This record gives sequence, structure tokens and C-alpha cells, in this order.
Amino acid sequence: MSSVATSSNTDKQQPKTAREVIAANIQSLIRQLEAGQSDALTTYLSAMSRFHSYSFGNILEIARQKPDATKVAGFWKWKELGRSVKKGEKGIRILAPIIGVRRKKDEEAEKDITKQNTAVLVGFRSTYVFDVSQTEGAELPELREISGDVGENRDRLIAFIERQCIELVFTERVAPALGMSYGGRIAILPGQSKAEEFSTLVHELAHEMLHKAERRTATTKVVRETEAEAIAFVIGKAVGLETGTASADYIQLYHGNASLLAESLEVIQQTSAVILAALESSATETIADAELAKVA
Repeated sequence: MSSVATSSNTDKQQPKTAREVIAANIQSLIRQLEAGQSDALTTYLSAMSRFHSYSFGNILEIARQKPDATKVAGFWKWKELGRSVKKGEKGIRILAPIIGVRRKKDEEAEKDITKQNTAVLVGFRSTYVFDVSQTEGAELPELREISGDVGENRDRLIAFIERQCIELVFTERVAPALGMSYGGRIAILPGQSKAEEFSTLVHELAHEMLHKAERRTATTKVVRETEAEAIAFVIGKAVGLETGTASADYIQLYHGNASLLAESLEVIQQTSAVILAALESSATETIADAELAKVA
């Protein structure tokens, strides 16, 4: 039976208490954040910067024509990323702006020779983009995933969520997000690895415990995401998952940093302790039930 781990194998002195486990894991995350962006995050951000931001109208057009689209780009932009549009794929029609040049009159230009012309919007033209699923070629850079065996901790965590009267559903509708917290309801994207799913569950549970009440008004999105992912990192490490730089990368995607994490230390420690205690108590109850069964 898998139980809550006390520390990683690389620790010279293994923490003995839950408080020590939590403190050690938080310090590990702080060191990662202080070290700056990982190579994986830098490569990922570089690739993502090549995707355009689309207007609300174009987002609606993309959703209408291909509801399952996740990352879209033009034919030649995909070429730059080392991918090609598959033969026979139908493009997604959007509107692209046409930019023209308005020349200044000679007398106006003479007054300021550094500003001869002005760019103006002339109109719009139809253009076509393609979703990543319509292309093939070089793999897009991905952030590091969490791995490891969660064992029975997944069931214990779900039981704890249910005891908090939080509805838990698995639905494709949250894609491309891995999970969403709605206040009394958590939605998880199905198909994740057990380790990734466990981490997502903890992350969304942390939002439910910290950010769905009066405290939400006193925090920013950066703070909320930093706190939730820090708790996911702490619990993941405590149960023996291999997290690498995944949580640090996630926090930095939201512009969080070590200083911001340090300001939330108390609430992260307290919430992590509650979740960890719930996992440990469930493990104790399971062992006790097994012993009673033997006696019976």
C-alpha cells in the first residue's frame, strides 16, 4: 500500500514531522524560483510567443468552426515552428486587418521629418489559420510533467474533497485547462496521468479552500495561482511524486516569484498541513480497518 512519503531520496537528513516535510518542500520550491526560468520554460515561452493573440470576434469564429481547437497559427507560421499542415485539412477562416499608409502633406512633413507617414486601418481581409491537430512535424515544446506513483493517495484525496461537500466532475469542457475551481465544484480534464491528475486536484482544492470566500477580494490572480501551485508542489513531494521544475515553471508563467511565495508562507503551510493530515488519517483508518478484518 502506498503511503504518504516523508521526503525525497536526495535529502541528507529526512524530515520526521509533517511540519518539517512542508517546510523542506517549500524551501525547495523557493530555491527553484530564485534560480530563474528553467530551460524548458524558456523554450516553451519562445515557441508560444509566435502564436498571435486574436480578437474576440476571431476567437468566436475559431470556436464556431473548430470547437476543439487549442493552438492556431497560419500556414507559414507553422512552417517556422517546424510543422506542416496535413494534406486535405480545411483552414479556419478569420479576419485579418489590412494596414495602409497615410502620407502627410508636404508642408506637414517638413515640420517633422521624423514622422513622414501614419499607419492606418484600411479594412479587413479573410485569411486562414490551422489548429495544431491539423499539422504534423516537430513536437511543440511542452512544460515538464509531474510523474510518479500516487498509489491510494488519489482515492484519499477524492474522499477528502467529498467530505468538504465539494462536487467533483471529470469533463472535457474545461480543456485546454487541466482543472477549474468554481466554488463548491471542481472540474477536472479526464485523460491525465495519475500523477498529473493528483497534482491538478490538489491545486484546485487549494483554490476552493483559500480563494472562493472573502479572502479572494484581498488577493490577485498572481497570488492565488502562486499559492495553489505551491500547495500542489508541497503535497506532491510529500507523497513521493517527481515534480522537477513543473510547479516553478507554472508559477513563473503567472509572473509569480520567490518573494511573492514567501509572503504567503503561512497560508501555504497551514493549508498544506490540513490536506496532508487528511491523507495520513485516511491511511491510518485503512490500516485499522484491515487489522479489524483480520480479527473478524
